[in-house]
Amino acid sequence: MEENLDAAIESLLNVEKQMRLAGDVAGTKKAALDIVELCYKARAWKTLNDQIVLLSKRRGQLKQAVTAMVQKAMQYIDDTPDLETRIELIKTLNSVSAGKIYVEIERARLIKKLAKIKEDQGLIAEAADLMQEIAVETFGAMAKTEKIAFILEQVRLCLDRQDYVRAQILSRKISPRVFDADASKEKKKPKEGDNIVQEAPADIPSLLELKRIYYELMIRYHSHNNDYLEICRSYKSIYDIPSVKEDPAQWIPVKVLRKICWYLVLAPHDPMQSSLLNSTLEDKNLSELANFRFMLKQIVTMEVIHWASLWETYKDEFENEKNLLGGSLGPKAAEDLKLRIIEHNILVVSKYYSRITLKRLSELLCLSLQVESNILFPCSPLSILDEMVKDGFALEAEKHLSDMVVSKALVAKIDRPMGIVCFQRAKDSNDILNSWAMNLEKLLDLVEKSCHQIHKETMIHKAVLKA
Repeated sequence: MEENLDAAIESLLNVEKQMRLAGDVAGTKKAALDIVELCYKARAWKTLNDQIVLLSKRRGQLKQAVTAMVQKAMQYIDDTPDLETRIELIKTLNSVSAGKIYVEIERARLIKKLAKIKEDQGLIAEAADLMQEIAVETFGAMAKTEKIAFILEQVRLCLDRQDYVRAQILSRKISPRVFDADASKEKKKPKEGDNIVQEAPADIPSLLELKRIYYELMIRYHSHNNDYLEICRSYKSIYDIPSVKEDPAQWIPVKVLRKICWYLVLAPHDPMQSSLLNSTLEDKNLSELANFRFMLKQIVTMEVIHWASLWETYKDEFENEKNLLGGSLGPKAAEDLKLRIIEHNILVVSKYYSRITLKRLSELLCLSLQVESNILFPCSPLSILDEMVKDGFALEAEKHLSDMVVSKALVAKIDRPMGIVCFQRAKDSNDILNSWAMNLEKLLDLVEKSCHQIHKETMIHKAVLKA
């Protein structure tokens, strides 16, 4: 059997040589494919690897023959008898296609298969390194959806190995606007000389499915940095996908909306957060979540929120999130929620007060507590402990206020000896110039009035002297 195979391959190699030297593309391709198919039918995997390398290295080998041979051999990868043979065939095809631009797409698919095998073996770092060798964004003939799927796989492996910096770099290769392209538009016919874009394989998800995967990965990345606003925007983008709303079994819109509400409250106050907050309040599905609607209205309304009562109302909801879609809100979420309520209360105070004492500010921020017993300091009088506690909470209020001033959320000055905070309205350059112009105008009016009064007194005295 083996002798017959060797004889058949030898005769086909002679035919291939004649066709190649004659420049016959179709004949060379057929001879190369016949050799590959013959080895496959005989289940001679080592011979198949050897013949693929031999054919690719032959002098003046035609590009079309190498491409057809690699594509044909790729169909046999799943039919290999064991994992070792499969890896050997993939590595052989990878070495043949390396450095050849006309089989770059096939090489990318081979690397993806090899990375999948490495991942199944638990070698996440090796799989990630393999995938990062390929820069599919430069492949003009690869389908857009296949490019996006490949880059998303690179991002996922980087997140699995906790390489967040590289994950961010790779994710920036995908513009979110690409998911909003209208797939229903007819594809333009390629002009003469343009690269013909290949069709994506059947296992590549649709553009909307890729959009969902992309934002799920972004949620994982931003969760590492506790960037609540970006997590909220990612959930919002998932919530707006039509397939999510149509498939309540997998993605319950109300549960996604819960996450959006929580992360909106956890996000620091800024224009983007305010815009998302108001747009979410207008959502019709929010009527099914009365508690969350009330919480968002509290945040929007410029009134002081009592932290203790808020936490008592929503503590159970907060704890239940870890059992729902997306898991828990993060290890620091409870602390950050309290911090956001304090920041909200400071903004409210700055709107209604121009000057306020730190002691009163700490009371409004719900930072003041009464000491009921002198457990910590048994020898200290209760009044002294009260003063110590109040001073401590005043310092905490000062810290939160200072952080907001540094982040330019508001403008304020603290008189520490007097313990007074002075709030000021932030002025832009136009307001400052207008105030200067008004001050100059007032000054000139006063000068003019003074000159008029002097002139009037002079005229009166002159009339008295003449009389």
